Amino acid sequence: MNDMSFDAVTHDRVATSAHPDAAEVTSITHWTDRLFSFRLKRPRSLRFRSGEFVMIGLVGDNGKPILRAYSIASPSWDEELEFYSIKVQDGPLTSRLQHIRTGDHVILRPKPVGTLVHDALLPGKRLYMVATGTGIAPFASLLRDPETWEKYNEVILTHTCRQRADLAYGQDLVTDLALDPLVGEQAAAGLRVITTTTQEESPHQGRITDWISEGKLAQVLGLPDLTPEEDRVMICGSVGLNKDMAALLEARGLDEGSNANPGHYVVEKAFVG
Repeated sequence: MNDMSFDAVTHDRVATSAHPDAAEVTSITHWTDRLFSFRLKRPRSLRFRSGEFVMIGLVGDNGKPILRAYSIASPSWDEELEFYSIKVQDGPLTSRLQHIRTGDHVILRPKPVGTLVHDALLPGKRLYMVATGTGIAPFASLLRDPETWEKYNEVILTHTCRQRADLAYGQDLVTDLALDPLVGEQAAAGLRVITTTTQEESPHQGRITDWISEGKLAQVLGLPDLTPEEDRVMICGSVGLNKDMAALLEARGLDEGSNANPGHYVVEKAFVG
């Protein structure tokens, strides 16, 4: 159980299962010693737009919920809810959450929100999805939503992680996407994927922000540089990525959008800890 005692894990299971917003865990996948994903039974009343996030968590030792924002990685039509998470050994929530098992329960607050939605973007030709680490989660939702492929001729997914093993979730997503009965044909024709690593040698190395600022991304894709006339961008990752990407896009004339005022790019500002 690593740094979690048997009593603490048992407490989490018993206390959380009794919570009024508890949702049952249906499956768990441990991708690496730092990353895992899990699926929950979807409450019948929950409605959300692909790309949104909810608050999830467990009941702590003091009887109060420990909640964090997690993007929903499953599309809006899915009968289950998928989440993708880091493992932080001393994290208030993830130190506990990483020990869940099938049949356990997780608190799910049924109030989805977020800016990584189609409604927050103006119409465009191409959609860039820029992710680092577990920031790929909302794009896992959006890529499996038919609306994405109805709105854009081409979708470019970039995923940057420290190690090659950390890219496995995204690689599995792309493989499964080709077999998706709803969007598989459109994805096969319109999806382009660029994965990079920052701390381990791989076919593509470096930060995606450097790739954009140096013109390397456009060169590899065979596309022109980002423009407000044709390109739309969704960003989800570290604070540093969000800040640097916003600066790069603003310098190219792209304006940030929101649900109330659609623009050329959007940034997710909710983080897991």
